[in-house]
Amino acid sequence: MTYNEAINYLKSLTKFGMNLGLARIEELLRRLQNPHHRLNIVHIGGTNGKGSTTAMIANILKTAGYKTGMFTSPHLQDYTERFLINGQPIPQETLASLIQYIRPHLDKMVQEGFEHPTEFEVSTALALLYFAREETDFVALEVGLGGAIDSTNVVKPKVSVITNIAMDHMDYLGSTLVDIANVKAGIIKQGIPVVTAAEGEALGVIRQRALVNNSKLIQIGKEVTWKPQKNKFKQGFQEFIINGLQNQYYVRLPLLGEHQQVNAASAVAAVELLFTGNGYHLPSAVVIEGLRTVEWPGRLEIIRRNPTTILDGAHNHAGAIALKKALESCFPSQKIIFVLGMLADKERSKVVAELAPLSKAVVVTRSNNPRAGDWRKLADYVRTYIEDVIVVENVAEAINQALGHVKESEILCITGSLYMIAEARAYLMQS
Repeated sequence: MTYNEAINYLKSLTKFGMNLGLARIEELLRRLQNPHHRLNIVHIGGTNGKGSTTAMIANILKTAGYKTGMFTSPHLQDYTERFLINGQPIPQETLASLIQYIRPHLDKMVQEGFEHPTEFEVSTALALLYFAREETDFVALEVGLGGAIDSTNVVKPKVSVITNIAMDHMDYLGSTLVDIANVKAGIIKQGIPVVTAAEGEALGVIRQRALVNNSKLIQIGKEVTWKPQKNKFKQGFQEFIINGLQNQYYVRLPLLGEHQQVNAASAVAAVELLFTGNGYHLPSAVVIEGLRTVEWPGRLEIIRRNPTTILDGAHNHAGAIALKKALESCFPSQKIIFVLGMLADKERSKVVAELAPLSKAVVVTRSNNPRAGDWRKLADYVRTYIEDVIVVENVAEAINQALGHVKESEILCITGSLYMIAEARAYLMQS
């Protein structure tokens, strides 16, 4: 099986839709000799920031000298980006051979009366098998959707992390923060410590679940704190102090936005917990260097200068609030032109209410995804705030239109669906 054949096969599994539950993935992993039982896993869930936090945890462990796997989704440019070891994507030929190995097990499951695993379930199994075969020391594993019945929840981690809880994926997770928190808290396992930056009602749910499971709870903002350094955004880094469980860290982080300070504190707490009780503390310098060198494309990523061009996957209301704060903090006096494309099942009016008032002009474009729906409707929301609204279906053309509006002293911010961000990033990298 070639790489292209393997990817086409994986994509064909999307026909099985989003079918939550653990029975299929448990059966598939059983047939693969339960590779997840051989892995030391940090399991990261939450609404926003879980990808960034996963990347920080993985990079700190890599910097400490450990062979570290990382599984995240979705990818931006290439499917191989979902499966990293020490920051390097899985080789295409390895991915193809693993799919070729797994496919007969899938066929046999169906022959024996099991439901066919979904695309994400197969990806999860592939990741766990790859990391086990490569004998990784640690794996940072990001939850796909929710928690309790997400396919990654078959693992028994060393530490669980729930970054935060906000309104997202309500069709699947529930219509209230408490409902969503109950699903997200499903990754808390008996006796396994958990880190969270959740607040309010959601924190109450997580605290109760941790208590029931006899799981030590580390609350960001309480046991682990962070302190921003005033006017410390320079040379593409933000500077702040984290007071961890073991040490104090003066951090220079290349990921922008105050929300990333919270994510960094969560990552530090998780890594410190990994080594609690075994007599070993990670040197402060390792943690600091791991955060200084972390990469997480497409999230407040400055991809070009002159004009400053930023990519950010602010695909829901909470993400838009974080983006707004970051733009106001890092670029307080500069005018902004947005390229905006969102999926129809997101809180589009709320996102626009946060971002449109910051803008000089907005170019609305289409996310290359079946869930884009009536993508032009987004322009109607924007027009309630500003007059200069352009509607361009093609993402590359939308970027070119925006570049025609932006001056060197202004900011071009391309944001919304990660699917659109991926297409925009590919175009900008090539042009």
